[in-house]
Amino acid sequence: MEIIRTFISDLIVIKPNVFKDKRGYFFESYNEELFIKNGINYKFVQDNESKSQKNVIRGLHFQNPPYEQAKLIRVIKGKVMDVVVDIRKKSPTYGKYFSIELSEENKTMLLIPAGFAHGFVTMKNETIFSYKCSNFYNKDSEICILWNDADINIKWNINNPVLSEKDKKGLKLKDFISLF
Repeated sequence: MEIIRTFISDLIVIKPNVFKDKRGYFFESYNEELFIKNGINYKFVQDNESKSQKNVIRGLHFQNPPYEQAKLIRVIKGKVMDVVVDIRKKSPTYGKYFSIELSEENKTMLLIPAGFAHGFVTMKNETIFSYKCSNFYNKDSEICILWNDADINIKWNINNPVLSEKDKKGLKLKDFISLF
């Protein structure tokens, strides 16, 4: 497994070793011992999965303390452009975003610590997105940052995305008071 540190502290790209043969493939999507050796020490308590059609944007979501979540994310089927925004107020990269393509082909994963808003846009129909969470879902602590906030200026590379009502009504970063 290759552990890649990004320009945003604590945000980690994980490239698994994929073993392919005529039957298909095998890879470890999680290995607690290996993660701990690399300074990644989360206890995951909940797994989530979503299925979406092409051009769906989900996000930018997170949960406020004390229900904050770290997430280990990957695509099982299809392809997404995944986006995280640093919302840690004392971070030198506050308000900056990182994006990466995750797909069933590249099997790349992203470890997102608490203190980040997270979203993605699906680039293929029938995309299945999976993630482990370090804390349980709490509806009352969930917050949504507006997906197209001009101050963040995310390059989604999509016209007319499919959005939930919640995602259409997200907060602008400048109107959000970070608890991180």
